[in-house]
Amino acid sequence: MVSTESLTEVLGWCTAINLGLLIVASIFLALMRGPISRFHSKFFGLNEPDLSRAYFQYLAQYKIAIIVLNLVPYIALKIIA
Repeated sequence: MVSTESLTEVLGWCTAINLGLLIVASIFLALMRGPISRFHSKFFGLNEPDLSRAYFQYLAQYKIAIIVLNLVPYIALKIIA
């Protein structure tokens, strides 16, 4: 059985790593939007407005997943510890 302390530590690191990935992805999209959009447009056959919507949706869903699956359980375990 996994201890509460170990699970709390794992969720804390998962939260930190996922938030780091979210920040890196956001920075890449902000700074290199043109080249990334051209590549994805050719690769997936989407136009620019559809790609902008897809990028926003991806970042929003990833952020929600981090909050629901990592951050909230981490905070709950911190509260009960």
